[in-house]
Amino acid sequence: MTTFGIVVGGGPAPGINGVIGAATILARQNGANVIGLRQGFHWLMQGDTSHSQELHARQVAQLHEQGGSVLQTSRANPTKKPEDLERVVRALSSLGIDRLISIGGDDTCHSARCVGEAAGDRLSIVHVPKTIDNDLPLPVGIPTFGYETARETAARILTTLLEDARTTTRWYLVVLMGRNAGHLAQGAAQSAGATVTLVAEEFPQGPIRLDTVARIVEGTIVRRTAGGEPHGVIVLAEGIGDRLDPADLADLPDVPLDEHGHVRLAELPLGKLVRDRVAQRLTQVGIATTLVAKDVGYELRCVPPNAFDQEYTRDLGAGAVRTLLAGGSNLMITRQSHEIVEIPFDEILDPRTGRTRVRLLDVSDAAYRTARALQVRLEPHDLASAQLVDAIAEATTLNPSAVRKRYAGTS
Repeated sequence: MTTFGIVVGGGPAPGINGVIGAATILARQNGANVIGLRQGFHWLMQGDTSHSQELHARQVAQLHEQGGSVLQTSRANPTKKPEDLERVVRALSSLGIDRLISIGGDDTCHSARCVGEAAGDRLSIVHVPKTIDNDLPLPVGIPTFGYETARETAARILTTLLEDARTTTRWYLVVLMGRNAGHLAQGAAQSAGATVTLVAEEFPQGPIRLDTVARIVEGTIVRRTAGGEPHGVIVLAEGIGDRLDPADLADLPDVPLDEHGHVRLAELPLGKLVRDRVAQRLTQVGIATTLVAKDVGYELRCVPPNAFDQEYTRDLGAGAVRTLLAGGSNLMITRQSHEIVEIPFDEILDPRTGRTRVRLLDVSDAAYRTARALQVRLEPHDLASAQLVDAIAEATTLNPSAVRKRYAGTS
């Protein structure tokens, strides 16, 4: 009898349970067994099959309404050691699993692909892309599941903070999740109407200096203050921290890495680093204000999925089962124009690294240009306005000439 295995890796995202539920229901309808594998590859890497459970249609009927993952998740990486990979293959075989559905981001996709290669024709495998970062290589306009729910939730938080900032006359520096890409930060901030948003993609390639970020934030605060609105919400994409110049991190204790070798950005105090540097710069120009650093990320990952992600993930789960039953393997499952479209693993790899490509935010497209135009920034060309320069000079201890000199490079 055909036996499906379902494994979840990486960070949580709204909609995981929708994939699990739909895949279980459709597989059972087709006479197959379904086994859920708890905590990703963690136990399988040890050859331990006791942390698995049979899944039945009745128990997952309303699962798509719930956040989190009934199978939990982990970032365990079976690709580091050949013996770990072999233990995973043997464990799956001992459970009778001949078809595997992996749910996760780029690291989980890489792990699943390696497991499939190690198992050969003993195992067919498909991957369902999941991340609130929206950074997997899907076609333009196709979000990863969980992103829309996370964006909606983050936008509500930012809207509340905007009102709090206005009410209390203060500034919030909000760091939003997104390791490599600024989709979530930009999408939520644009929806909420945040004062300004900084994403890593807007900076030239190479390390980003902390003072460069602080100078832009300072320019926004100075401009708003000069305009009689000394409050707002500044959104920083988490990925900026991943590209900070090492010289700006020299005074920090050892920054921990996850099992895939990535810096744990949630433990990097990006907001506080920027806040402290901005506070120093504002003191130099005579502006006293309250700056509050706040991280937003974990709050978004396990909320119940919205209607879009409920429908989306059920389609993906069913599509994964249909693809495997039809003999497909080594494929990523996507939904495009309400049709399931399979993308071969080879087409989503970065030829330089051999790993899954990352979809960065396109800062050249119309959507970003519109979002940027609606932000409050002190652009270099703004300094041609004598009225604005005089207003900034009045709000600070700078004279008009010093204003132009200090902010000439701000953008």
